[in-house]
Amino acid sequence: MEDYRDGKLSIYRAARSIKRRDNTVYNALQSIHEDSIFVGEISQLWPDLPLIANLRCGLWYSPKFHSTCYFKSTDGQKGGCIIVDSTRKGKRFPDSMSKTIPFWTCVLNRAILNYRNKMLDSGLLMNREVADYSNCAEDVKLKNHNWDCSLHLPLWVPDTEKAAIEERIEKWTNQLEASGADIASISSCLKKPLRPLWISQKTVIWLNEVPDHNQWDFTPIILVSASSSSDVFRNKTTSEFSWNYIPGAGDDEESWARGLTPTHFWSHVHDLISSGPDLCNQKVADIVEKDRVYRAHRGEYAPQVTVKNLKMADDVADVSNVKLPLASNMHSDDTTLQPSNAHCTTFWIGSTNLVVGTTKHDFVAFTSKQKRALLVFDDGDGIGVGEAALAVVPVNEVGVSALMSNVDCILNCDKEPVSINLPDSEAHLHLPMVSSKLDRFSLFNNLPAAVNFAKLNLRKAHRLLVCCRSGEDISVCICLAILTSLFDDKGTFDDGRSFSKTCITKLEMRRRLVFVCKFAITARPSRGNLKQVFGFLTGGSAASA
Repeated sequence: MEDYRDGKLSIYRAARSIKRRDNTVYNALQSIHEDSIFVGEISQLWPDLPLIANLRCGLWYSPKFHSTCYFKSTDGQKGGCIIVDSTRKGKRFPDSMSKTIPFWTCVLNRAILNYRNKMLDSGLLMNREVADYSNCAEDVKLKNHNWDCSLHLPLWVPDTEKAAIEERIEKWTNQLEASGADIASISSCLKKPLRPLWISQKTVIWLNEVPDHNQWDFTPIILVSASSSSDVFRNKTTSEFSWNYIPGAGDDEESWARGLTPTHFWSHVHDLISSGPDLCNQKVADIVEKDRVYRAHRGEYAPQVTVKNLKMADDVADVSNVKLPLASNMHSDDTTLQPSNAHCTTFWIGSTNLVVGTTKHDFVAFTSKQKRALLVFDDGDGIGVGEAALAVVPVNEVGVSALMSNVDCILNCDKEPVSINLPDSEAHLHLPMVSSKLDRFSLFNNLPAAVNFAKLNLRKAHRLLVCCRSGEDISVCICLAILTSLFDDKGTFDDGRSFSKTCITKLEMRRRLVFVCKFAITARPSRGNLKQVFGFLTGGSAASA
């Protein structure tokens, strides 16, 4: 279809032109800031409940989160929690809140009840959890009988869709139980069944009737949709500037944020909001460039990237003629969380000699036959040298966690090389890989070399660090492939003997992934990359899953 007819724009192209014009950085940041006020008000209704951001959109809507979670529309405590997310799709709630989280709470409730009934029948529950229930088996049975396992969905989900989800709940529960997930630990800490509640900007709340979360007979998962549900850009005016409200503005940050991260935003929120639409882009560029230079001086990876010019549909004036330097993929690197393990960048996978980690620090050379290395650090007063771990880091919490890395060889899966000079050439391999969104076969094509490198080193009982840019996706998938190919189902290295005799199913791969995620607690492997791993393990193609 031609975009121009008789010199006129098509309706579709004109609509996209208007959307691009309204979807500016300033409009997005103003919209986020306004929505964050609503999120703050809701969090204060239950101040004892941790505030959790659903990655990545939710991270923009508060300056301080206790932790994060990762639910998508395609996915499968402290007495409860408040989860924040948003959507641009003109709906009151994203699918993650309308469907995904609700059916996961149902699945978990059923798995917990099944576990408790099993323990009760075997006589073990009374010994293990007597403090949580009662000394009387009949009381335990009564409590289990009252354990709510029903599916709770919002009223706007159609009955046909609800029925379709309910038909699959039992199957999902069985899959969870078979995956090796630690149901026992969840059961021991959960006193009441999980149940979702939904709050949006249209929700009416009587402040004098807000119940204490401890009064409910369930563990509340309060789902807060930060933005107004309107899918129409609405013009707003402050005392100084006019701007257009964007629902779900925090979504799809790659298309508008220009390298700005939630942490950057909340550190400079007053300057950004008060700069106005004309100066906001330059303010963002200054903040991002200053952070890039700071990272570069600290020895961290800080590439300079340019933003492509955005063409207007009528090919007249570009909305942005200035090319801005950006820091790459920083949204997951510099978000400060509260838990003590939030800064950890390396995770040992049990006793397998596998370590999964991030390449956001540069590596340096080994110094002795004991396989230890020089740690070069900057304490603010000059450069110091100490014999310890494998990273060039500043003296901060990240640097402290990096000291835990004491490995013999490195498999770098980042697209960029790291600075390393090893006496043994077999101790380091760089296999540049990119996300499945950029290349559907990148991981699949490199897995044979990665597994072979791991085999050569694990045969020597070497400790292998597998690292990528985030330490959450590609490196986790590589570890999954290595673990499945070279270890038995008990996590013992057997040089691939058990793998050669086993037909790998999705269930078996899921069990191995659960094992990896027990240790690599920040793991967020993408579906596209997992499909490539499954294709490799089954001898098929990257798209065979």
